[in-house]
Amino acid sequence: MALPLRPRVRDTILYGGLTVALLDACDATIFFGARGASPDRIAQYVASSLLGPASFDGGAATIALGTALHVCVALAIATVFWLISQPVSTLVRHPVAGGLGFGVVAYFVMSWVIVPLSRARTSNPPPWPVLVNGIVGHAVLIGLPIALFAARSLRRAEPTAP
Repeated sequence: MALPLRPRVRDTILYGGLTVALLDACDATIFFGARGASPDRIAQYVASSLLGPASFDGGAATIALGTALHVCVALAIATVFWLISQPVSTLVRHPVAGGLGFGVVAYFVMSWVIVPLSRARTSNPPPWPVLVNGIVGHAVLIGLPIALFAARSLRRAEPTAP
């Protein structure tokens, strides 16, 4: 009887998380930049989840805090994927569907649970272009890459006991 294969932690969380942090930052910079927001302001918005509106007056310190928080959130989302993929191996065995679906769920959890519990100002529901960019961006630029890193790691993973 073959033992189940599990995605490697490093590949899924570290490589997947750092990749999606970069992809999501690029998406935010392009999408919100087209709406007049600078990369500094975007990072300060992320910092406002902890500091509230005062983050926009914090200069380089809140830009650095926002950037660090962004990376931490990306790593946390990748960690959640890895944890869920342990009992639900379909996410990794079918990474395109699993990743896209996970990304959509991640968007709604972030937008309707996590951000409203933070000190960041938000509008729910968001304007439709923001909603569409958020759903598609989280599916394609967050969920999918994490799932693909996890699936790729299966080819190199050693069988583990259940």
